[in-house]
Amino acid sequence: MRSCAVEVEGLARHFGEREALDGVSISLAEGATLVVFGPNGAGKTTLLRVLAGLLRPHAGEVRVLGADLPQHAHAMRGRVGFIGHEPLLYRELTPRENLRFHARLQGVGDDRVEEVLGAVGIEGRAAEPLRSLSRGMVQRVAVARAALADPPLLLLDEPYANLDPAAVELLQPLIGRSADPARPRTRVICSHDPAGGLAEADAVLGLRAGRVALSSPAASTGAEEITELYR
Repeated sequence: MRSCAVEVEGLARHFGEREALDGVSISLAEGATLVVFGPNGAGKTTLLRVLAGLLRPHAGEVRVLGADLPQHAHAMRGRVGFIGHEPLLYRELTPRENLRFHARLQGVGDDRVEEVLGAVGIEGRAAEPLRSLSRGMVQRVAVARAALADPPLLLLDEPYANLDPAAVELLQPLIGRSADPARPRTRVICSHDPAGGLAEADAVLGLRAGRVALSSPAASTGAEEITELYR
């Protein structure tokens, strides 16, 4: 039986008087993929940022990879890869410089930096300032950053934004399902694409106004149920 990689019970997070998350609960097994759907402002990004240890919950219990958050967030260093709406990269640095900076923070060697630069297909532009690259190329660098330490947990907020189908296929070895059963990869993905999201998912979470409106196995969830979240 697989252990739980993510356990959330009664999570609440507010910004002033606005409840971004209200009573959200999750249980996700190691190696499984949860896809989170919901309209803009539903709380998807807030949920990922709490799981990444970037936001403190105001109520509830959060446990990620065996670490209670936020008090033991340091234990997740290098074990969680996060892709948000912002790439978390320095525009004046090159892709190689950006990745080497993050690699040192995570205790990763330069050989791995070169490996992921090749894996995302930008080794030919790795010495150019990030500000000179297209949004799609910057997204590839963001994926490389998140995958540097080959973390067992990936938190992905619309990871395929600005990417063409060929780029999406190229990035699958880094952020898709793990091909190595000895190194399971757990993923929480925020998506607005019912068909594409269901194809990735083992489980589905639907949020509306910070509350759980849908929670079910992907195999028993239809695209029409997800579409209903947006109405």
